[in-house]
Amino acid sequence: MGDLFVWLISFFFLIALLVIIVFQLMCLADLEFDYINPYDSSSRINKVIIPEYITEGALGLFYLLTGHWCMSLLCAPYLYYNVRL
Repeated sequence: MGDLFVWLISFFFLIALLVIIVFQLMCLADLEFDYINPYDSSSRINKVIIPEYITEGALGLFYLLTGHWCMSLLCAPYLYYNVRL
């Protein structure tokens, strides 16, 4: 039963990350088709960068705390990249 809850929580984390990435891609598509100016597009994208980093960090920490070592190791390069920025 515990693995079911771990799977559900990680599923919701991944859906949240997917929504953030799709939002960023939609902003870039609007910029490409000249529906929005570059300043507005960058301000919209910049608002979701920190929540994306926090969500990815929480997901990596969640995998680490629940003992899913392989998934935690797969999250490590992305976490390292986010910390280095």
